[in-house]
Amino acid sequence: MRQRCRELYEYREMIRSMVRRDLRGRYKSSVLGFLWTFINPLCQIAVYTVVFSRIFRMGIDRYYLFLTVVMVPWVCFSASVQGGAVAVVNQQDLVKKIYFPREVLPISYVTGCFINMLLSFVVVFVLIAVSGSGFSLRAFLFLPAVILAQYLLCLGAALIISACTVYLRDLEHIAGVLLMAWIYLTPVMYDISFIPKDLALLFYINPMTPIAAAYRDILYYKQAPQMSGLLLSLCTALAVLLMGEAVFAGLQKNFAEEL
Repeated sequence: MRQRCRELYEYREMIRSMVRRDLRGRYKSSVLGFLWTFINPLCQIAVYTVVFSRIFRMGIDRYYLFLTVVMVPWVCFSASVQGGAVAVVNQQDLVKKIYFPREVLPISYVTGCFINMLLSFVVVFVLIAVSGSGFSLRAFLFLPAVILAQYLLCLGAALIISACTVYLRDLEHIAGVLLMAWIYLTPVMYDISFIPKDLALLFYINPMTPIAAAYRDILYYKQAPQMSGLLLSLCTALAVLLMGEAVFAGLQKNFAEEL
């Protein structure tokens, strides 16, 4: 593991270059270009806000803000998993021609998604300012730990699914279907207190549940997240990352042949 980390560090310029290329090419030839970074999450937020605050009437104060502070991280998670599924497959010519640590591909893709998420947080901070909700500096200090937990989780998931998709291409489409259901098993559109007790276990084994709750505690409720939940999310994310590296390392040996 230490040797792999050292090797990845030696290829840091390649990762940086691929992240830069991904960000530049994401909205290439688009009229609105970089503005889609903000338009995409805003459109989703607008639709869910109308549905859950006007039609289903959740009865949550400033529902648009309640939703936004978790929807932006969720969009990043969803993109990291679904796009990560084809991170290796889409670069098959590169994989066949030259040697480099194959982990570079999912790492660069997930990192690009996270840079995009951090830029999208401009929308979150503007909405917080406009709403008059304000910030809690003490709670805000925990935000980097939550972002780190999500990054490790997304990277671990991307390593697993990118390696497995090389052997089973249907996983790209299966991931899309699973993510459609996954969002409803994560407290994105509703508060964690709404989870029925008889279904609590199903929701709490979801690694995104404590992360979503932590984002909402910090940015909506202006309070420090529960330390037990934060530690659980960090430990779970690290476990998923280690498992992802183990799966990726085991499967990458035959990438060139399978591609």
